[in-house]
Amino acid sequence: MKNTLLKNMLVPGVCALLAVALPALLIRLEIIDAYTAQILTLSAVNAIMALSVNMICGITGQLSLGQAGFMAIGAYATILLSTNAHVPLPLSIVFAGILTSFFGFLIGFPTLKLEGDYLAIVTLGFGEIIRVVLVNLKRWTGGPNGKQFPTVLTLDPALAYTVIVGTLVALIILLQNFIRSTYGRAILAVREDEIAANAAGIDVFKYKMLGFVVASFVAGIGGALYAPFIGFVKPDQASFTKSIDYLIFVVLGGMGSTTGSVLAAFVLTYVQEFLRFLQNYRLLIYPVILIIVMIFRPQGLMGMKEFSFVRTFDKIASALCRGKKTEARNG
Repeated sequence: MKNTLLKNMLVPGVCALLAVALPALLIRLEIIDAYTAQILTLSAVNAIMALSVNMICGITGQLSLGQAGFMAIGAYATILLSTNAHVPLPLSIVFAGILTSFFGFLIGFPTLKLEGDYLAIVTLGFGEIIRVVLVNLKRWTGGPNGKQFPTVLTLDPALAYTVIVGTLVALIILLQNFIRSTYGRAILAVREDEIAANAAGIDVFKYKMLGFVVASFVAGIGGALYAPFIGFVKPDQASFTKSIDYLIFVVLGGMGSTTGSVLAAFVLTYVQEFLRFLQNYRLLIYPVILIIVMIFRPQGLMGMKEFSFVRTFDKIASALCRGKKTEARNG
Protein backbone atom coordinates (compact mmCIF):
# COMPACT_ATOMS: atom_id res chain seq x y z
CA MET A 1 0.00 0.00 0.00
CA LYS A 2 2.79 2.40 0.94
CA ASN A 3 4.75 1.46 -2.18
CA THR A 4 1.70 2.13 -4.37
CA LEU A 5 1.09 5.49 -2.70
CA LEU A 6 4.75 6.41 -3.09
CA LYS A 7 4.69 5.42 -6.77
CA ASN A 8 1.50 7.41 -7.39
CA MET A 9 3.20 10.51 -5.99
CA LEU A 10 6.75 9.94 -7.23
CA VAL A 11 6.12 9.13 -10.91
CA PRO A 12 3.91 12.18 -11.71
CA GLY A 13 6.19 14.35 -9.55
CA VAL A 14 9.30 13.36 -11.49
CA CYS A 15 7.50 13.85 -14.83
CA ALA A 16 6.28 17.29 -13.76
CA LEU A 17 9.76 18.29 -12.61
CA LEU A 18 11.29 17.17 -15.89
CA ALA A 19 8.62 19.02 -17.91
CA VAL A 20 9.53 22.24 -16.11
CA ALA A 21 13.25 21.95 -15.44
CA LEU A 22 14.64 20.21 -18.55
CA PRO A 23 13.29 22.60 -21.24
CA ALA A 24 14.13 25.58 -18.99
CA LEU A 25 17.73 24.35 -18.80
CA LEU A 26 17.87 23.86 -22.59
CA ILE A 27 16.50 27.38 -23.08
CA ARG A 28 19.08 28.78 -20.65
CA LEU A 29 21.86 26.98 -22.56
CA GLU A 30 20.36 28.35 -25.83
CA ILE A 31 19.90 24.83 -27.21
CA ILE A 32 16.23 25.81 -27.55
CA ASP A 33 16.16 29.20 -29.27
CA ALA A 34 14.17 32.17 -27.97
CA TYR A 35 11.48 31.86 -30.67
CA THR A 36 10.72 28.21 -29.83
CA ALA A 37 10.80 29.07 -26.14
CA GLN A 38 8.21 31.80 -26.71
CA ILE A 39 5.91 29.36 -28.55
CA LEU A 40 6.21 26.80 -25.73
CA THR A 41 5.50 29.42 -23.09
CA LEU A 42 2.56 30.88 -25.03
CA SER A 43 1.24 27.32 -25.41
CA ALA A 44 1.34 26.99 -21.62
CA VAL A 45 -0.69 30.23 -21.24
CA ASN A 46 -3.23 28.88 -23.73
CA ALA A 47 -3.27 25.59 -21.81
CA ILE A 48 -4.16 27.48 -18.62
CA MET A 49 -7.04 29.12 -20.48
CA ALA A 50 -8.07 25.71 -21.81
CA LEU A 51 -8.17 24.45 -18.19
CA SER A 52 -10.48 27.35 -17.35
CA VAL A 53 -12.87 26.62 -20.23
CA ASN A 54 -12.75 22.88 -19.52
CA MET A 55 -13.68 23.55 -15.90
CA ILE A 56 -16.85 25.43 -16.79
CA CYS A 57 -17.80 23.63 -20.04
CA GLY A 58 -16.41 20.12 -19.60
CA ILE A 59 -16.60 19.59 -15.83
CA THR A 60 -19.49 21.84 -14.75
CA GLY A 61 -21.40 21.30 -18.01
CA GLN A 62 -22.24 24.98 -18.67
CA LEU A 63 -21.48 26.70 -21.99
CA SER A 64 -19.65 29.96 -21.33
CA LEU A 65 -18.31 32.25 -24.07
CA GLY A 66 -16.84 34.91 -21.83
CA GLN A 67 -13.63 33.37 -20.50
CA ALA A 68 -11.48 35.76 -22.56
CA GLY A 69 -13.12 38.61 -20.64
CA PHE A 70 -11.95 37.11 -17.34
CA MET A 71 -8.47 36.70 -18.82
CA ALA A 72 -8.43 40.40 -19.72
CA ILE A 73 -9.51 41.32 -16.18
CA GLY A 74 -6.62 39.27 -14.78
CA ALA A 75 -4.14 40.85 -17.20
CA TYR A 76 -5.14 44.46 -16.50
CA ALA A 77 -5.46 43.82 -12.76
CA THR A 78 -1.85 42.60 -12.69
CA ILE A 79 -0.65 45.70 -14.55
CA LEU A 80 -2.56 48.11 -12.30
CA LEU A 81 -1.53 46.37 -9.08
CA SER A 82 2.13 46.32 -10.12
CA THR A 83 2.44 49.82 -11.61
CA ASN A 84 -0.10 51.87 -9.62
CA ALA A 85 -0.22 50.06 -6.27
CA HIS A 86 3.45 48.91 -6.45
CA VAL A 87 2.54 45.37 -5.41
CA PRO A 88 5.31 42.81 -6.16
CA LEU A 89 4.62 40.89 -9.37
CA PRO A 90 4.10 37.43 -7.79
CA LEU A 91 1.52 38.86 -5.37
CA SER A 92 -0.09 40.85 -8.19
CA ILE A 93 -0.64 37.62 -10.13
CA VAL A 94 -2.29 35.91 -7.15
CA PHE A 95 -4.42 38.96 -6.29
CA ALA A 96 -5.46 39.28 -9.96
CA GLY A 97 -6.72 35.68 -9.89
CA ILE A 98 -8.69 36.34 -6.68
CA LEU A 99 -10.13 39.58 -8.10
CA THR A 100 -11.17 37.78 -11.28
CA SER A 101 -12.90 35.05 -9.28
CA PHE A 102 -14.85 37.80 -7.48
CA PHE A 103 -16.00 39.17 -10.85
CA GLY A 104 -16.88 35.59 -11.80
CA PHE A 105 -19.10 35.40 -8.72
CA LEU A 106 -20.80 38.70 -9.57
CA ILE A 107 -21.44 37.65 -13.16
CA GLY A 108 -22.33 34.06 -12.31
CA PHE A 109 -24.91 34.92 -9.67
CA PRO A 110 -27.55 36.22 -12.14
CA THR A 111 -26.48 34.19 -15.19
CA LEU A 112 -26.14 30.64 -13.85
CA LYS A 113 -29.90 30.46 -13.35
CA LEU A 114 -30.01 30.27 -17.14
CA GLU A 115 -29.12 27.17 -19.16
CA GLY A 116 -27.78 26.19 -22.57
CA ASP A 117 -27.85 28.78 -25.33
CA TYR A 118 -29.23 31.46 -23.01
CA LEU A 119 -26.23 31.16 -20.70
CA ALA A 120 -23.84 31.25 -23.67
CA ILE A 121 -25.46 34.42 -25.03
CA VAL A 122 -25.38 36.19 -21.65
CA THR A 123 -21.72 35.30 -20.97
CA LEU A 124 -20.88 36.43 -24.52
CA GLY A 125 -22.57 39.75 -23.71
CA PHE A 126 -20.60 40.14 -20.48
CA GLY A 127 -17.36 39.46 -22.35
CA GLU A 128 -18.17 42.23 -24.82
CA ILE A 129 -19.13 44.57 -21.96
CA ILE A 130 -15.74 43.98 -20.37
CA ARG A 131 -14.00 44.73 -23.68
CA VAL A 132 -15.95 47.98 -24.21
CA VAL A 133 -15.27 49.10 -20.62
CA LEU A 134 -11.55 48.46 -21.07
CA VAL A 135 -11.56 50.46 -24.31
CA ASN A 136 -13.20 53.47 -22.63
CA LEU A 137 -11.18 53.50 -19.39
CA LYS A 138 -8.25 55.12 -21.19
CA ARG A 139 -6.65 56.51 -18.04
CA TRP A 140 -6.24 53.04 -16.54
CA THR A 141 -6.09 50.71 -19.53
CA GLY A 142 -4.56 52.84 -22.29
CA GLY A 143 -7.78 52.64 -24.29
CA PRO A 144 -7.91 50.74 -27.61
CA ASN A 145 -4.13 51.09 -28.02
CA GLY A 146 -3.54 48.92 -24.97
CA LYS A 147 -0.96 49.16 -22.24
CA GLN A 148 2.70 48.16 -22.19
CA PHE A 149 4.01 46.14 -19.27
CA PRO A 150 7.61 44.95 -19.82
CA THR A 151 8.89 42.76 -16.98
CA VAL A 152 11.69 40.30 -16.28
CA LEU A 153 9.49 37.57 -17.78
CA THR A 154 9.45 39.48 -21.06
CA LEU A 155 13.24 39.65 -21.16
CA ASP A 156 14.19 36.22 -19.76
CA PRO A 157 12.73 33.30 -21.82
CA ALA A 158 14.00 30.62 -19.43
CA LEU A 159 12.48 32.29 -16.38
CA ALA A 160 9.20 32.93 -18.22
CA TYR A 161 8.99 29.26 -19.21
CA THR A 162 9.76 28.08 -15.70
CA VAL A 163 7.20 30.35 -14.04
CA ILE A 164 4.35 29.81 -16.51
CA VAL A 165 4.78 26.07 -17.07
CA GLY A 166 5.34 25.61 -13.33
CA THR A 167 2.05 27.43 -12.71
CA LEU A 168 0.34 25.25 -15.32
CA VAL A 169 1.56 22.09 -13.59
CA ALA A 170 0.43 23.40 -10.20
CA LEU A 171 -3.03 24.26 -11.57
CA ILE A 172 -3.37 20.79 -13.14
CA ILE A 173 -2.55 19.17 -9.80
CA LEU A 174 -4.95 21.43 -7.89
CA LEU A 175 -7.81 20.98 -10.38
CA GLN A 176 -7.39 17.21 -10.56
CA ASN A 177 -7.50 16.97 -6.77
CA PHE A 178 -10.48 19.34 -6.68
CA ILE A 179 -12.38 17.20 -9.22
CA ARG A 180 -11.72 14.09 -7.13
CA SER A 181 -12.89 15.83 -3.94
CA THR A 182 -16.44 15.85 -2.54
CA TYR A 183 -17.08 19.22 -4.18
CA GLY A 184 -15.80 18.00 -7.54
CA ARG A 185 -17.95 14.87 -7.39
CA ALA A 186 -20.99 17.03 -6.66
CA ILE A 187 -20.19 19.25 -9.66
CA LEU A 188 -19.86 16.15 -11.88
CA ALA A 189 -23.22 14.90 -10.58
CA VAL A 190 -24.81 18.23 -11.52
CA ARG A 191 -23.25 17.99 -14.98
CA GLU A 192 -24.62 14.49 -15.58
CA ASP A 193 -28.19 15.11 -14.39
CA GLU A 194 -29.36 18.23 -12.56
CA ILE A 195 -32.72 16.72 -11.60
CA ALA A 196 -31.16 13.58 -10.12
CA ALA A 197 -28.51 15.66 -8.32
CA ASN A 198 -31.16 17.92 -6.83
CA ALA A 199 -33.17 14.87 -5.73
CA ALA A 200 -30.04 13.54 -4.02
CA GLY A 201 -29.80 16.72 -1.94
CA ILE A 202 -27.11 18.50 -3.95
CA ASP A 203 -27.53 22.29 -4.18
CA VAL A 204 -27.35 22.62 -7.99
CA PHE A 205 -26.95 26.41 -8.11
CA LYS A 206 -24.25 26.37 -5.39
CA TYR A 207 -22.07 23.88 -7.22
CA LYS A 208 -22.60 25.55 -10.59
CA MET A 209 -21.43 28.77 -8.96
CA LEU A 210 -18.43 27.03 -7.41
CA GLY A 211 -17.33 25.63 -10.79
CA PHE A 212 -17.83 29.04 -12.43
CA VAL A 213 -15.77 30.85 -9.77
CA VAL A 214 -12.95 28.29 -9.99
CA ALA A 215 -12.92 28.62 -13.79
CA SER A 216 -12.83 32.43 -13.45
CA PHE A 217 -9.88 32.22 -11.05
CA VAL A 218 -7.91 30.03 -13.48
CA ALA A 219 -8.70 32.41 -16.37
CA GLY A 220 -7.55 35.33 -14.22
CA ILE A 221 -4.26 33.56 -13.51
CA GLY A 222 -3.85 32.95 -17.26
CA GLY A 223 -4.29 36.66 -17.98
CA ALA A 224 -2.08 37.63 -15.05
CA LEU A 225 0.74 35.54 -16.54
CA TYR A 226 0.08 36.62 -20.14
CA ALA A 227 0.56 40.34 -19.40
CA PRO A 228 4.10 40.19 -17.91
CA PHE A 229 5.15 37.52 -20.42
CA ILE A 230 4.08 39.36 -23.61
CA GLY A 231 4.66 42.80 -22.06
CA PHE A 232 1.62 44.31 -23.75
CA VAL A 233 -2.16 43.92 -23.43
CA LYS A 234 -5.06 45.31 -25.49
CA PRO A 235 -8.81 45.24 -24.78
CA ASP A 236 -9.15 42.94 -27.81
CA GLN A 237 -7.87 40.24 -25.48
CA ALA A 238 -11.46 40.10 -24.17
CA SER A 239 -12.98 39.67 -27.62
CA PHE A 240 -15.44 36.96 -28.58
CA THR A 241 -12.99 35.36 -31.03
CA LYS A 242 -10.49 34.76 -28.23
CA SER A 243 -13.11 32.94 -26.18
CA ILE A 244 -13.89 30.77 -29.21
CA ASP A 245 -10.19 29.95 -29.63
CA TYR A 246 -10.01 28.68 -26.05
CA LEU A 247 -13.24 26.73 -26.50
CA ILE A 248 -11.76 25.05 -29.59
CA PHE A 249 -8.85 23.77 -27.49
CA VAL A 250 -11.30 22.01 -25.16
CA VAL A 251 -13.53 20.64 -27.93
CA LEU A 252 -10.53 19.27 -29.82
CA GLY A 253 -8.87 17.84 -26.71
CA GLY A 254 -12.07 16.35 -25.31
CA MET A 255 -14.78 17.91 -23.15
CA GLY A 256 -14.06 17.02 -19.54
CA SER A 257 -10.47 15.85 -20.15
CA THR A 258 -7.83 17.98 -18.44
CA THR A 259 -4.89 16.34 -20.20
CA GLY A 260 -6.74 16.44 -23.53
CA SER A 261 -7.36 20.19 -23.22
CA VAL A 262 -3.70 20.84 -22.35
CA LEU A 263 -2.47 18.63 -25.22
CA ALA A 264 -4.77 20.35 -27.73
CA ALA A 265 -3.64 23.81 -26.55
CA PHE A 266 0.02 22.93 -27.17
CA VAL A 267 -0.66 21.25 -30.52
CA LEU A 268 -2.90 23.99 -31.93
CA THR A 269 -0.64 26.82 -30.74
CA TYR A 270 2.29 25.18 -32.51
CA VAL A 271 0.18 24.52 -35.64
CA GLN A 272 -0.77 28.20 -35.79
CA GLU A 273 2.91 29.19 -35.73
CA PHE A 274 3.96 26.42 -38.10
CA LEU A 275 1.44 27.61 -40.70
CA ARG A 276 2.45 31.26 -40.36
CA PHE A 277 4.51 31.07 -43.56
CA LEU A 278 1.21 30.66 -45.45
CA GLN A 279 0.19 34.12 -44.20
CA ASN A 280 -3.59 34.60 -44.48
CA TYR A 281 -4.07 31.19 -46.11
CA ARG A 282 -3.36 29.53 -42.77
CA LEU A 283 -6.77 30.79 -41.67
CA LEU A 284 -8.21 28.33 -44.23
CA ILE A 285 -6.04 25.32 -43.39
CA TYR A 286 -6.47 25.62 -39.61
CA PRO A 287 -10.30 25.19 -39.75
CA VAL A 288 -9.92 22.30 -42.21
CA ILE A 289 -7.76 20.46 -39.66
CA LEU A 290 -10.44 21.02 -37.03
CA ILE A 291 -13.20 19.81 -39.36
CA ILE A 292 -11.29 16.61 -40.16
CA VAL A 293 -10.74 15.90 -36.46
CA MET A 294 -14.40 16.56 -35.67
CA ILE A 295 -15.53 14.18 -38.45
CA PHE A 296 -13.28 11.28 -37.51
CA ARG A 297 -12.93 11.96 -33.77
CA PRO A 298 -16.01 13.92 -32.65
CA GLN A 299 -15.36 13.23 -28.96
CA GLY A 300 -11.97 14.94 -29.21
CA LEU A 301 -8.44 13.58 -28.99
CA MET A 302 -8.84 12.16 -25.47
CA GLY A 303 -12.63 11.99 -25.15
CA MET A 304 -13.28 12.17 -21.42
CA LYS A 305 -10.23 10.08 -20.56
CA GLU A 306 -7.14 11.29 -18.71
CA PHE A 307 -3.54 10.39 -19.49
CA SER A 308 -1.92 8.60 -16.55
CA PHE A 309 1.85 8.67 -16.06
CA VAL A 310 1.54 5.92 -13.45
CA ARG A 311 -0.30 3.52 -15.79
CA THR A 312 2.18 4.30 -18.57
CA PHE A 313 5.07 3.63 -16.17
CA ASP A 314 3.48 0.30 -15.14
CA LYS A 315 3.06 -0.76 -18.78
CA ILE A 316 6.69 0.08 -19.60
CA ALA A 317 7.92 -1.73 -16.48
CA SER A 318 5.80 -4.80 -17.32
CA ALA A 319 7.10 -4.83 -20.90
CA LEU A 320 10.70 -4.65 -19.67
CA CYS A 321 10.10 -7.48 -17.20
CA ARG A 322 8.59 -9.69 -19.93
CA GLY A 323 11.54 -8.88 -22.18
CA LYS A 324 14.04 -9.91 -19.47
CA LYS A 325 12.15 -13.15 -18.78
CA THR A 326 12.11 -13.96 -22.51
CA GLU A 327 15.86 -13.33 -22.73
CA ALA A 328 16.46 -15.50 -19.67
CA ARG A 329 14.49 -18.41 -21.16
CA ASN A 330 16.24 -18.08 -24.52
CA GLY A 331 19.60 -17.80 -22.81
